[in-house]
Amino acid sequence: MSTINTGPGADHQTEAAAAHQTGTAADHHMRVDRVSSQNKKVLIVVANPTTSTTLGWPVGFWGAELTHPYYELTERGVEVTIASPDGGKVAMDSLSDPRDESRWSAEDLITMGFLNTPELARLLQDTPKLSDLDLDDYDAIMVAGGQAPMFSFRDDEDVHGALRYFYESEKPTCIYCHGTAALVDLRLSDGTYLVDGKTVTGFANVEEDFSDTFVGQKVMPFRIEDELKERGANYVQGGLFKAFAVRDGRLITGQQQYSARKVALMLIEALGV
Repeated sequence: MSTINTGPGADHQTEAAAAHQTGTAADHHMRVDRVSSQNKKVLIVVANPTTSTTLGWPVGFWGAELTHPYYELTERGVEVTIASPDGGKVAMDSLSDPRDESRWSAEDLITMGFLNTPELARLLQDTPKLSDLDLDDYDAIMVAGGQAPMFSFRDDEDVHGALRYFYESEKPTCIYCHGTAALVDLRLSDGTYLVDGKTVTGFANVEEDFSDTFVGQKVMPFRIEDELKERGANYVQGGLFKAFAVRDGRLITGQQQYSARKVALMLIEALGV
């Protein structure tokens, strides 16, 4: 004997069944005002796993520095590609994983949602190799931080080349937290340092002091703030673990993991989405 559902969800179930049968679905997503009818495309680069040369532990990218911009961008209809210098599987710093027993990032619900959404979690299992991508396909680049970039981005020619391409193509170029290690030795085609004369931010000395004290020894091989100043940058920061980002033309930089969303919002404004 069949039954008929007449409860409050009956209409919804009927619509869902009809959509499934016809292969169509109503567009119920948030409406976003756009300048162009074409979706913008943003490339987010995260580090491949490596080993800290100062502490000897495995390091990766910082979860929120991917997931929070991903959420902000995709909510506005931006198509996001997650890539890495070497391609393949990438991993979050354990302290940035809200499931980690340390509970360091237990309150990060956006990253928790990303990791528990199968189609999103799969994006971390096989990222495209940065050098295999056609950078002309993208409207902007974001380079995320974490611990691994401090041991791999400073002299990575593929990361340098991508940043140089976007900056010299006059496209928004975003980089934040320890990802800014890639800016330290990055020269433009004319031989000048990209950051020379630019107002930028990145992981601050006061935050490195906090990290060193927490761990009980030196964590990073060099300090972003000192190195960027050496290269002629006007380095600024918002204070210990304050969400802070700064835009200088098409160059957008963020201070640390809590600044990734601010960087994304500045990029959204720059893209007009």
